[in-house]
Amino acid sequence: MMLRTQISIDSELLACVRARASALNISLAEYFRRLAERDLAGSPKNVDRSIVFHLGASGGADISKDKDRLIGEATRAGRSRPPTAL
Repeated sequence: MMLRTQISIDSELLACVRARASALNISLAEYFRRLAERDLAGSPKNVDRSIVFHLGASGGADISKDKDRLIGEATRAGRSRPPTAL
């Protein structure tokens, strides 16, 4: 069952929204329905928060002990390349 609702929106934003809906060949109401459905579909209900604690896990590598050597190698490699045109 469809229900009617009313919203307040800035006139400039409304003009942009109308133009976008027109470019998509859909009504203004259909445009707002699609936006709402896309927004609600994009928010997962059950998120495993423990995955945050494993971000960047290297499996035992310790790059910090070789950082000075690695930065030096990267710097030297960067100097040997010709400059790129902008």
